[in-house]
Amino acid sequence: MAQWRLIPPMVAPGALHMAIDAWLLDQHLYHDHPPTLRFYTWDPPAISLGFSQRRNLPDHWPHLTWRGQPVELVQRPTGGRGVLHQGDLTYALITSGIPGNRDQVYRHLCQFLIQGWGQLGVDLHFGHASRPDLHSPNCFSLATAADLVTPTGLKWIGSAQLRRGSGILQHGSMRLNPDPALYEQVFQTPAPVADDLPSLPSTSDIIDALTQAAANAFGCTFLPNPLTSSEMATIRAAGIGLT
Repeated sequence: MAQWRLIPPMVAPGALHMAIDAWLLDQHLYHDHPPTLRFYTWDPPAISLGFSQRRNLPDHWPHLTWRGQPVELVQRPTGGRGVLHQGDLTYALITSGIPGNRDQVYRHLCQFLIQGWGQLGVDLHFGHASRPDLHSPNCFSLATAADLVTPTGLKWIGSAQLRRGSGILQHGSMRLNPDPALYEQVFQTPAPVADDLPSLPSTSDIIDALTQAAANAFGCTFLPNPLTSSEMATIRAAGIGLT
């Protein structure tokens, strides 16, 4: 049975999180680093942008604040549109050798999310590709075949993917407790209401359920292994994503 690295939950600025994800993919591809799963949250809050989304952003985004903190704009190494990271939980998977096209890989890697959230009483299924709103910068304004939605169609998990050779980085945001006022401030539309969901357990219980589901889905065991001070120094020195 394959052994994966499990990096314990981290709280950090968004640019550092994106640098870590990019570094882990590089290490997996070129330095025999094992497949990895990690969960993290963002402080200060941020809007992550798809790698090609720097142009035509809403004029008010660079000036946003929440509870006295700036809402940072952070570039992702993956594609897609803007994601507000406040009151959410982000996962990242780094692995390789998954056969199939992009949609098939999404469906394979998302199985642990469907299984884990199902165990927590949240029934999720894949969204349906639809005509996008080309003017919306909001990733959560539509659900594609790569995203997971609730029975009433509320987008619960939005994921994005980077493929480099046989290596894959997939990360995504899970809605937990977003601030409705901040959501409306950012996207200038009322926040969707998750009225079809049970009360959610603690974040630690969510992570435990998703980790167990990932072990089952990927046929692996996890070795908890925090990023070392040496690894963090290397990531910061490389400056990947720290722009």
